[in-house]
Amino acid sequence: MSGTGMDGTPGQPVGMRLNQIPADPGTGGGTQTPDLASSPEAKKKAANSIEQNIEPATRKAGDVADGSTDAAVKAFGPKDAEGWLTSGALKSAHGTWGEQVKALLDRLGGEKQSLRAANTVFSGTDLQIGTGVKGVRSPLDTY
Repeated sequence: MSGTGMDGTPGQPVGMRLNQIPADPGTGGGTQTPDLASSPEAKKKAANSIEQNIEPATRKAGDVADGSTDAAVKAFGPKDAEGWLTSGALKSAHGTWGEQVKALLDRLGGEKQSLRAANTVFSGTDLQIGTGVKGVRSPLDTY
């Protein structure tokens, strides 16, 4: 980018100069938690919430359109070798809807499994580290 430089010379690169440091430099994004904190209880609660609330509600919401869409497809369907294009379009849209609901349910199932697996990984890591630390002997252990 070119324009008038800081010295007023035309055609020179444009620069920027800060006269002072901002009073609040900001955090740079994210939270200011210094360590990774994992709560097995929170992960278990989230996985159970997916299983007991979100998945059934999603499945139910996905099924709501079945009856009314089937009725509309039949109403717009061919009668006496005549029919509306709307019938085929509704049927196609309903098929796409079903695929999207299935994809969402699969995603929720994957998230649920990941939450449960994360508990196992973190617990296993904690046990391994504890075992490793206990294996290091110190002369003070004899006292």
